[in-house]
Amino acid sequence: MRNTCLYSRGELWALCILLLYTSQLSSSSNFSHLIYKIKEGLPKGILIGAIGDELNLDVSVDPPRSFNLEQKTSSQQYVNLNNTTGELYTSAVEIDRESLCADSHDGQGCSIFLDVLILPQQFFQLVKIQIFIEDVNDNRPHFPVEEIRLSVPENAPVNARFAVEQSAVDPDIGIHSVQTYWLVNDYGVFTLDVEENEGGELTPFLIITEALDRERQAEYVTDIIAEDGGSPPLLGTATLRIIITDVNDNCPKFTESQLNITLYGNATKGMQLARLQAYDPDEGANAQITYSFSERVTLESRNLFHLDKTTGVLKLAGKIDNNSGKLFKLIVLANGPTCIPEVATVMVHVVKEPSGPPAIMPRYIASEKDGIVSLSESEPPFSPIAFFTIKNTDPRQTLECFLESTGPFRLVPYRRLKNEYLLETTEPLDYEQQQDYEMTIVVRSAHGLTGRTVLKIHVLDVNDNSPVFKQSLIEITVEENNPPNTFLAQFQATDADSGIRGEVYYVLGVDAPTIFHLDKLTGVLTVSTSLDREEKETYRFMVRAVDQGTPRKESIATVIISVQDRNDNSPRFINKDFTFFVPENFPGFGEIGVLTVTDADAGENGWVALSILNGSDIFVIDTGRGALRAKTPLDREQQGTYYIWIEAVDGGEPVLSCVTLVTVLLLDVNDNPPTVLFPQSNQSYMLVLPSTLPGTSITEVYAVDRDTGMNAVIAYSIIRRTDGEPGSFDIDPYTGNITLRKTLSNRGLYSLWVKVRDHGQPELYSTVLVNLFVNETVTNETLIQSLLPRGAAVDPKEIPPVKEGREGERVPIPCSEYQVLLLALTATCLGLFLTVVSLVTYICCKKVRKPKKKRLDVEIPLKLNHEMVDKNPMEISNI
Repeated sequence: MRNTCLYSRGELWALCILLLYTSQLSSSSNFSHLIYKIKEGLPKGILIGAIGDELNLDVSVDPPRSFNLEQKTSSQQYVNLNNTTGELYTSAVEIDRESLCADSHDGQGCSIFLDVLILPQQFFQLVKIQIFIEDVNDNRPHFPVEEIRLSVPENAPVNARFAVEQSAVDPDIGIHSVQTYWLVNDYGVFTLDVEENEGGELTPFLIITEALDRERQAEYVTDIIAEDGGSPPLLGTATLRIIITDVNDNCPKFTESQLNITLYGNATKGMQLARLQAYDPDEGANAQITYSFSERVTLESRNLFHLDKTTGVLKLAGKIDNNSGKLFKLIVLANGPTCIPEVATVMVHVVKEPSGPPAIMPRYIASEKDGIVSLSESEPPFSPIAFFTIKNTDPRQTLECFLESTGPFRLVPYRRLKNEYLLETTEPLDYEQQQDYEMTIVVRSAHGLTGRTVLKIHVLDVNDNSPVFKQSLIEITVEENNPPNTFLAQFQATDADSGIRGEVYYVLGVDAPTIFHLDKLTGVLTVSTSLDREEKETYRFMVRAVDQGTPRKESIATVIISVQDRNDNSPRFINKDFTFFVPENFPGFGEIGVLTVTDADAGENGWVALSILNGSDIFVIDTGRGALRAKTPLDREQQGTYYIWIEAVDGGEPVLSCVTLVTVLLLDVNDNPPTVLFPQSNQSYMLVLPSTLPGTSITEVYAVDRDTGMNAVIAYSIIRRTDGEPGSFDIDPYTGNITLRKTLSNRGLYSLWVKVRDHGQPELYSTVLVNLFVNETVTNETLIQSLLPRGAAVDPKEIPPVKEGREGERVPIPCSEYQVLLLALTATCLGLFLTVVSLVTYICCKKVRKPKKKRLDVEIPLKLNHEMVDKNPMEISNI
C-alpha cells in the first residue's frame, strides 16, 4: 500500500542529513544555486521567487515534492517558504539592510543565504539560495555633532582650503549615500568644495573667497547641508560655526630640543616616558600647540611609542624586547597655527636592568578625611594642599614626578629637596563651576618603573555670588483707578551659591513710595491704593535681592511703573464764559478770539475737539487752535450781540464733554453816512415872506446816522449859496436850524447847498439842497419849479465851510467855536465809553443773578434764538 512506502517527517530529516554527510554527491543534479534580488523594507507576503519554477520541477509527481528550509541559519526569519509550491515570500520581520549588514563594506553588498532541501529521498536536492538586499533611500545623512566648529586664521589667503572633519554619514550606500555638501549662507566670503578619497568618502572643504578681518567680524554661523542622491534627495543639517582667529606672530619653541630616555626591558605598556613641552608666547588659539611624530619616524617606532598630540606626553604603547638593547630615535614636531613645526629629538635607550617601583607617601596640609581633601573656594592661588615623599628609590636614580589630571593644580619640587614634592593650587577654585577633582600623582624611575597614588579634592562653597535679577530694569504698566492691592509684577533673582547662601529674599529700596508692597519671600509687588495718572504718571524706585550668606550679598534692579491713562477727566475751559469785542465789518474768517480748553488726561483721552452748538451758519471754530471766526463780515446795525454755545469733546471712551458761552459784542465803525430826512427832495421849496424879521427860524435840515457814538454825531454847514443877497441865511451846525440873518430886500429863489457830515473816521457825509422862495404869495408854481437848480450836488471839497459876516463877507470860523466843537466830541466819546462799560457790567450782573443748577459745566438753553439774541431796535442818534 502507498502509506507503507512513506516515511515519517523525522525519519526523512534523519535520512537527508545522513545522505548529506556520509555520501559523496557526485551528480550535479542534486545541487542548485539560485540568486534573487529584493529591496529592503518590503512588507510581509511579497514574492521573492518560485524555486520549483526556477528549477523546472514537475509538481505532479507522486509522492509530491516538499520544500524545506534548513533550521540552522538566522536568515530564515526574514522569509516564509511554501513547502508545497516552493514559493519564497517575505516574512513579518522587515529587512533593514543597514542593520543586517552593519559590518560589511559598500563594495561587498548585502545578502541573505538559505539552504532549501527538496524531499522525499527519491527527489532529494539541495538548493543554495542567495538573496541580494538592495538599498533604498530610507536614511538621511546626519552629522556626528550638531555644531561643527571650524577655526580659520584671519590672515588665511584667498583660496585657502580647510577640511570639515566632521563630515556627514549616511547608512545607505551607492547613490543613496552622501553626494554633495552646500552652505545655506556663504556671507560672500566662503564657498564649499567636496573631495573624494580613495575609499570613496566625501570630505567637504571650506574655501576662503575674500580676505577675512577678525576685527570686523570674528565669527560666522551658517548651516552646512549634506545631500544624498535619492529621489527626492534627503538632507542632513548641522550648524557650522566658523571662528576667525587672530594672526599668529609667534611659533612654538621646545624647552628642550634634545631628550635622552633610558627604558628598561621590563617596562610595562602604557608607562609614561617623557613629557615634551613647547612654549608659545601667544595667547588663546594662537598659543595652542599640538604634538606629532615626524614623517621620518619609522612605523616600528610609531607602533611602539604613543605621543599625545595635546599634552606632549610620550608613552610606551607596545611591548619591549627584554633580551636585547636598542636605540630609538623619535623626531617630535610642535605644531602651531600657520607656523613651521618646531623639532625636538627624543633618544630612547632600551637597557636590561629591572628595578622595584617607587612608593609615594602623602602628608596632607589641607583638611583631609577618608582620603578626600576639602578646600574652600575662597582659598587664594598657590595654596598648599599636600606633601608627597618618594620612597623605595635608588639614590642614583633620576625620578620624574608629575600629575595625570586636569585642573588648577600643580606638583612642584619642594625647595629643592630631593624626593619631596608639594601639591598646590594655581588659581582660585570655583564651587559653581566644579565641586570635585580627582588627580593621579605619578612617579617614574629612570628604569621605567612607575608608582602612583590617587587624590580626591572636594571644593567647599562660600558666599561669593550675589543674587542676580533676570532683568536689571523692570518696566511695568498699570491703568489708573486700579483697585487696591493690585498685582503688579513678580521679581525673580537667582544665586549660584548653595544651601542657605543661595536663598534670596526681596526688599524695596528706600526710594520706593509707601503705597507699594513687596512680599519678602515670593517677590510679588502690589500697590495698596488706587493710582491717579493726573497726580503722578511715573514711579521709579529700586528693589533689592539679598541672600542669606555671611557676609550677605545683594543686587538691585530698577523698577519703572508707568500709570496708563483712563478717560476720567472732562475737558475744561479756562473761563466759564468768554466775551469778545470785535469791530463790525471784521473780515470774513478773521480771528475773533481764542478759546483755551484743557484736559488732564493723556493721549486720545486728552485730545479735545470743539464744535458750535448754535450759530454754526454764521460762526466757525478752529479745533486745532480754538480760534473762533465768522464766516462773513458782521454788521452791527443788523445785530450787535451774539451768544454762542461751544462744546468741547475729548477722544476717550466713554466720551466726556463740557460747554461754555461765548458772547461776541460788535463795536461800531463809521460805515454809514448821515441820512437826510428833511427836506425830502432837492426839488422841494419853502415860501419865506419878505417881512420876516432877522433871527427868525425859517426851517431846518434834519438828518440821522445809523452808527453810534462819535460816528453818529452830525454837523451841518452851508457849502454853497445861490441867493441874490449873500449872507441872508445861516445854519446852526449842531441842530441844522436855518435862520434869517438880515432883512430880505429882494424877491425870488434862494438856494442853499447844505453838507451833513458825521464825526467818524473816516468822515462820511451827505448833501441836500434847501430852496427858499422869498415872496408874499405863491401865485405861479410852474415858474418856481423852473427856477429850481437841476445840476448835481457840489463836491464839498471844492468849497470849504464858511461863515458869512453881517455884511455878507466870508470870515473864518472863530477859534472859540472849534473849542466848543472839540469839547462836544470829547463828551460824546466819554459817553460812549461809559455806555460800553455799563453794558458789560449789566451782562455780568445778569449772569450772576442766574440760579445755579447742578450740571456738568454749562446748561444750554432750549430756545437760543428767542432767549439769547438781543432784539432791541436799532438806535438812531440825533444830537
